[in-house]
Amino acid sequence: MLHNTFVQISDCHIDDNPQSMGVNTHLNLNRVINKLSNTKFDNLIISGDLANSGTIKSYQILKKALKKINSDIWVMPGNHDNIENLNTVFSENILDKLLLGKWEIITIDSVQENKTSGILTKKNLEKLDLDLSTSKAKYNLIILHHPIVPMNSNWDDSLSLENPEELFTLISKYPKIRAVLFGHAHQMSEFKQNNLQIISCPSTAIQFDEEERVGFNSYTLHDNGKLEYYTQWI
Repeated sequence: MLHNTFVQISDCHIDDNPQSMGVNTHLNLNRVINKLSNTKFDNLIISGDLANSGTIKSYQILKKALKKINSDIWVMPGNHDNIENLNTVFSENILDKLLLGKWEIITIDSVQENKTSGILTKKNLEKLDLDLSTSKAKYNLIILHHPIVPMNSNWDDSLSLENPEELFTLISKYPKIRAVLFGHAHQMSEFKQNNLQIISCPSTAIQFDEEERVGFNSYTLHDNGKLEYYTQWI
C-alpha cells in the first residue's frame, strides 16, 4: 500500500442530554457518523473534548454511537474531558503513538486542569522529544488538542496553547515532522510554516466562526511524505 488514510473528528461535546452549547450535539454527531459509516478509511482519531461535562454516561453515549464506524478508533483528551472517566470508557482506544506505513502519528497532551487554554509541560515536551528521536518512521505527524498558531478569526487566541514557541523549537530539530493537527477552536483552517502543514479540525457539534455546518477532516498519508486532506461539511 502506498498510502494510509485516517479521519479526524473533534470537539463532540457530548453530554448526558442532547442539548449542549446551544445545539443538539447528539444529533450533529450522528450526522457525521452516518456519513463516516459509508466512507472508507483506516483509522478514526478524536482529538479531544469528546464530552462536555466529562460524565461516564456521556462517554458511554459516544461509544455506543461510534459502533457504526468500521475502522480502528483512537481518542485523546481535551480540556472538557474528565481523564479518569475517559480512560474508563475508552481504555482500549487511548492514542499515544500510531504507526501508519512510513508515517508515525505522535500525540502530546496540552490540557491544563481546570483551564480552557493549553500548555505543554516540560515533562510532556521531553516525552515528545524522546518519541520523535526514537521513531523509526520516515515521517511524523503531531496531534494535540490546542491551536499552536493565531487563528485569524473571532476565536480568542488566549484560549489556545500558551507556549507554542517551545513546541516550534522542538519541531525545528526534526525535519521529518510534516504536519501538526489540532481541534479546540471549532473551525477549519490551514496554516503553513516552512514545510510544516498546520491544520485545524472543525467540530462535530458547532463551529465558533460563521460556518453553520458540522464536519470532519479526512487525510491521506503517502509513502513519499505527501499529506493530502479535505474537509467534509455536513
